[in-house]
Amino acid sequence: MTTPWPPRRTARSPYAPHVAAPREPVDPARIGRRVIRRRAKGVDAGAVAAALEDALFDARQDSRHEDLADDVRGRTELAEWERIDQLLAAAVPGTVYDPDTDEVVQAELAAAREAELREAARIAARADELQALRRLGTLEQAQPRDGDEAVREELTRRAGGCVQADVDAWLARALAAHLGHYRAPAAREAAAGLLPQPVLAHAALLAELARPVPGTDADQLAFAARLATTDPEATGALAAFLARARS
Repeated sequence: MTTPWPPRRTARSPYAPHVAAPREPVDPARIGRRVIRRRAKGVDAGAVAAALEDALFDARQDSRHEDLADDVRGRTELAEWERIDQLLAAAVPGTVYDPDTDEVVQAELAAAREAELREAARIAARADELQALRRLGTLEQAQPRDGDEAVREELTRRAGGCVQADVDAWLARALAAHLGHYRAPAAREAAAGLLPQPVLAHAALLAELARPVPGTDADQLAFAARLATTDPEATGALAAFLARARS
């Protein structure tokens, strides 16, 4: 009779994505405006005025509680009801609110589209730059910048979905050594939700392997990338084990 193996316990990698970081920060004010506009769509001036009264009452109630003093979303929703109320008061009687004809809403949408186009252009230009460095064999000398995680995705897309091992290794080494924008703790924390598990596991293992022998050449640790690609979970567990053994 064979003895079953106990279930494998995995340790969390220092860079394991415990909570996926959002690609853009949550904006309570924008959420509040969107909620009010959805509620107000197709509503006439009388109904908006009633909703505004309710919002004013809620604001007075909230002002009595210190924990709600910095309620950005609540203040934004009240301000949006006030704006829509004024908009309908100046319109022809019987007009209902329609975000599609609201100049403020349309201006915001246009600005958002313009920002998306600028970001897409920035990513494409940076991808071109990294491609040129790869051809010159000098990618390792470059410092990663904020947003290079999205550039990695663009390079992968250009390659037909194939993972770009050299780019992944470059980012992993930079993350492990805190180079470029990864000098900032916030950037390293955000990387947990922006980079795939093999890159995170590779970075975690590199960080632990480099501690006993500072200045170790990257070529001597090339095996770490192969381990991370083959089994990122086990690689992360190994990095966590080394970290515990060192502490």
